Amino acid sequence: MPSIGVKLYSVFFKFMLKHRLQSRLQAPETDASGGGGPSFGVTSRPDEETVAAANPSFAEGVATKDYHIDALTSLSIRIFLPDTCLRSPETSTKSRPGFGSDAAQSFNRRNSYGSPDNGVSSSNSNAVTRAQNVDSNRRNSYGCSNDDLDLKSGSGTYRGYNPVGNKCRKLPVMLQFHGGGFVSGSNDSVGNDYFCRRIAKLCDVIVLAVGYRLAPENKYPAAFEDGLKVLHWLAKQNNLAECSKSLGSLKGGGADLRKSDGNWRVPDAFGASMVEPWLAAHGDPSRCVLLGVSCGGNIADYVARKAVEAGKLLDPVKVVAQVLLYPFFIGSVPTHSEIKLANSYFYDKAMCVLAWKLLLTEEEFSLDHPAANPLISGRGPPLKQMPPTLTVVAEHDWMRDRAIAYSEELRKVNVDAPVLEYKDAVHEFATLDMLLKTPQAQACAEDIAIWVKKHISLRDDGAFGSMALSALFY
Repeated sequence: MPSIGVKLYSVFFKFMLKHRLQSRLQAPETDASGGGGPSFGVTSRPDEETVAAANPSFAEGVATKDYHIDALTSLSIRIFLPDTCLRSPETSTKSRPGFGSDAAQSFNRRNSYGSPDNGVSSSNSNAVTRAQNVDSNRRNSYGCSNDDLDLKSGSGTYRGYNPVGNKCRKLPVMLQFHGGGFVSGSNDSVGNDYFCRRIAKLCDVIVLAVGYRLAPENKYPAAFEDGLKVLHWLAKQNNLAECSKSLGSLKGGGADLRKSDGNWRVPDAFGASMVEPWLAAHGDPSRCVLLGVSCGGNIADYVARKAVEAGKLLDPVKVVAQVLLYPFFIGSVPTHSEIKLANSYFYDKAMCVLAWKLLLTEEEFSLDHPAANPLISGRGPPLKQMPPTLTVVAEHDWMRDRAIAYSEELRKVNVDAPVLEYKDAVHEFATLDMLLKTPQAQACAEDIAIWVKKHISLRDDGAFGSMALSALFY
């Protein structure tokens, strides 16, 4: 069972959340899409969230900055760039979850998903050694270089994008959608900032935390369209960066590039002023992962389906995997967990129904709305076209059964869709502010990293995928 502290905090959390939801339901609606409401929209509520300031230096191994995506709305992102973009990740076993001095403890924990063992067998030990040897070579396949080390100023702020350098280390890109029942939360809150930093380091990816528009000021499908808009923006960024490189090569192999304070700048040529330098230097959109937390899981699943429908129109962006952390699914016919755990911790069913009423208009409100229930027909492309999907659920979460059922439907059509269930866990156990530093939250992030790396590895890294992953999970 959850600890006494979690239970007490849950009571306080639910009291405050219920009050906020009811006050918003009673307040006059201001639709951001029209009706005299604000056109810019709302992406955060400063009175509810403690904001973490962006830090462009590599504080604790990750640099961050905010970027406004859309001039017509408040849509923005926070970019999390791990310092491994400038160097090869340490091949030391301590830098990888599941390896190093605590390898035995990690392998015992991983074996809980397969065959339990009281210690690391000789075969597992050999697997660790083989994976380490392969890993030392695999890291070099990313084309890592130290050419960009001089792009940091004296204060440690990373400027990014040396257009004449062609050996910038490219990292996969992960779009992260925060939770909050569509009505609260933000991409720059202290809790979300901490979680994204952890994921960026463990997964070795560039994380784009999406600040989508919130309800009730912005009704459905505003938040969902914002997620898709970021995906299209990512594709545009890559094309603009390639265009800038081509223009540079036409002007004497980059001789026209500007340099000030020892840092390279992109010339103000066609599209160059719109290029986001960190992504231009280090982003690899052909290995894109979606990660959604609670209601962010609903957004991630929507974006994944739209990406499948778009196909090559999104080139070079390719969604290779998605992670759904306790998604905010619901339906008119209750599941076993929705009945048994209706009054569960932090987010009970009654409050979540209220959140859906705030997101959907009165005319379209239904618990079987395509955004709410993943098990209804006609939601989009055939399930067999969906990307590999990892679903994380908690034992004491009333939403768990429907998330598991959706994962089962994916597996029926041969989509790689495992489920990780965490015992004695509650909704948002790995992302809620007060639970972020618990061993369970750390273990969940490591499990996500292991699965994500399987799908973002380069094709030449198949040896690692078949060797190390089998060692960790079996």
